[in-house]
Amino acid sequence: MATLVGGIGSSHAPSIAFAYDAGHQDRPEWKAYFEAWAPVRAWLRAVRADTVIAVYNDHLNRFQFDAYPTFALGLAPMLSVAREGRTPRSLPDVPGDAPFAWHTANSLVHDEFDPALCQEMTLDHGVMSILPLLDPPPWTLKVVPIAVNVILEPMPTPRRCWRLGEAIARAIDSFDSDRRVVVLATGGLSHQLHGSDFGFTNPAWDRRFMDLIEADPQPLVDASHADYITRGGAESVEMMVWLAMRGALAQAVQRAGATAPRLRRVTRYYEAPMLTGYGMLTLALEPG
Repeated sequence: MATLVGGIGSSHAPSIAFAYDAGHQDRPEWKAYFEAWAPVRAWLRAVRADTVIAVYNDHLNRFQFDAYPTFALGLAPMLSVAREGRTPRSLPDVPGDAPFAWHTANSLVHDEFDPALCQEMTLDHGVMSILPLLDPPPWTLKVVPIAVNVILEPMPTPRRCWRLGEAIARAIDSFDSDRRVVVLATGGLSHQLHGSDFGFTNPAWDRRFMDLIEADPQPLVDASHADYITRGGAESVEMMVWLAMRGALAQAVQRAGATAPRLRRVTRYYEAPMLTGYGMLTLALEPG
């Protein structure tokens, strides 16, 4: 039986990938950020995680405006790395988990979600700016990617992202082979990359968002796209993707009933040095 062991919410940004590829981990401007991931890697080893369900948004590297699905699930046994920028990244293809991905697809459809099912999948910085920080190659984790539309109207609501997380938890719970699963959700935090407010960030809102995700997510579930954009800038609507991670954890607690596990914060980090808030929150499910 598969087990959900915890969740990770994180910003994603091409700058993170560039700094990693360039070996800038020890530079003063990056050192604290990269060091913040060490406890996450240690926790993943301690809980024997082997599979990541990565919920993220694609940046027109796999999908285009002529066919941009609300949700898309990658089924491939190997996932390619998108070429972003002038040269390809020197990262190997990422192992998928086709049996678990197909089970997740069937479970989501049974739960009245209808993702586009992709037997080929390319991962851009929505996943690949963070995956090397969790699992430096050669990869030991398998990845099941779920892309969420946050760029083309009509977009799913924050509540729909939460319910997606609940459905993911049910898919994990109903898989009859061993898996130790972490739900990774990436997006945001506050940023705006166009118009007169280019470069806008709101660290106070980012920190408040991370507080709520951990302790009281309902106001984030109830919020509108406009609420997110007003507080965090146009591109910060990506933040609602974190609700899929948190919804999965909440569903796991609810389904456990009297033996409900408790949520424990493993680690949290935040800074806003450039064009977006860099945030990370890792939550473990542990016996109550």
